[in-house]
Amino acid sequence: MTRFAFEANFDGLVGPTHNYAGLSFGNVASANNANRVSNPREAALQGLAKMKALADLGYAQGVLPPQERPSVALLRTLGFSGDDRTVIREAARMAPELLGTASSAASMWTANAATVSPSADTRDGRVHFTAANLCSKLHRAIEHETTSRVLRTVFADEARFAHHDALPGWPSLGDEGAANHTRLCGAYGERGVEFFVYGRDDLASAPAPRRFPARQTLQASQAIARRHGLSDADVVFAQQHPDAIDAGVFHNDVIAVGNGNVLFCHAQAFVDQAAVLSTLRERLAARGTQLDVVEVSPDDVSIEDTVGSYLFNSQLLSRAAEAGGGMRLVVPQECRERPAVWRYLESLVASGGPIRELHVFDLRESMRNGGGPACLRLRVVLTPEEREATHAGVWIDDARYATLTDWVKRHYRDQLAVGDLADPALLDECRAALDELTRLLGLGSLYPFQRDVQ
Repeated sequence: MTRFAFEANFDGLVGPTHNYAGLSFGNVASANNANRVSNPREAALQGLAKMKALADLGYAQGVLPPQERPSVALLRTLGFSGDDRTVIREAARMAPELLGTASSAASMWTANAATVSPSADTRDGRVHFTAANLCSKLHRAIEHETTSRVLRTVFADEARFAHHDALPGWPSLGDEGAANHTRLCGAYGERGVEFFVYGRDDLASAPAPRRFPARQTLQASQAIARRHGLSDADVVFAQQHPDAIDAGVFHNDVIAVGNGNVLFCHAQAFVDQAAVLSTLRERLAARGTQLDVVEVSPDDVSIEDTVGSYLFNSQLLSRAAEAGGGMRLVVPQECRERPAVWRYLESLVASGGPIRELHVFDLRESMRNGGGPACLRLRVVLTPEEREATHAGVWIDDARYATLTDWVKRHYRDQLAVGDLADPALLDECRAALDELTRLLGLGSLYPFQRDVQ
């Protein structure tokens, strides 16, 4: 029996150590902007402005807190000792690249936080979460423990939510979370088709990128589908095109985005793309839903422009029937600044297809670090009862937006160079900010410094 459900977006709040250390090989924007001076305050305010604008449009919009950075625990694991300030100073002196790793604010990319399957799809009728191990990058592989704690706190009702620890951090089980996962469906409350995209099959010979690493494995995607109790008929696995990875498409959400019965993708997104789309159409047709594919030709938008604009790292959002139905596409300002991309988008909206409206946001600070609107959010389909069971303190409304905006302005620096990470005072500033944030959101003791964990 179909129940009413809706999609909520939970955006990651940009952390106080937002900086451009260039840690993510394969992410072109991250590499190209390495060592620039960042503006953590502006980055956080830009993210909050997007959250508030979507909440004002009637979407269910939540916020997830950043992680404690710098991670003194990581530095201690790597052999630095003494009190916390001494650890920071010694890391800066002996291995500044490790201090940069320990100070990354990459948890803002909550599309990588976890993979989520809604209750309509799962065997036990609960919403399932698996935190991503992110084992391909050290600065991200340290996130999943806190990510799990946050998700278990926000979605705490065990009768409605099931949480799985991250997969073991072995190369064959590399998991990058929802950035490589899309759910297609008729209505949100109906059983859907969960579309897992992987970069490599670690146990078989297959096409592989030559320049940049493929981060998501087939084995990880298959394990998550099993954990979540998904039926074989409800799952499609596809390989991301290795040439796209080599062009800087490090996650599937840089070249494809789906929502409801619409898939918006580049023509060079997947290996054997025609067969992949045919399978998706068949699976949805079996549920009485017609898949609507908007496939962008390289003649209209090149891979280079795709990566440079983050055209597909957009949010594809359903419009209400009273607004005319169809989809809204939330894109970064960089799409407007690329002539070929903007021409294509204007023609797309004018075409009468499913994408009928554009919203453009200035997310310059996060874009320079390699992520756009879709990277910043974790999608969670909820029934009204499941929403009621979700922690109330994380939903964005006028009051919470005002509170968080004030909090950012009081605690965040307006510029941060990579060299500033060596300042032990930054650790104290970050801890003071996060301690207040957990009180503002009512989340309790999330962080190691609050729990006396070293």
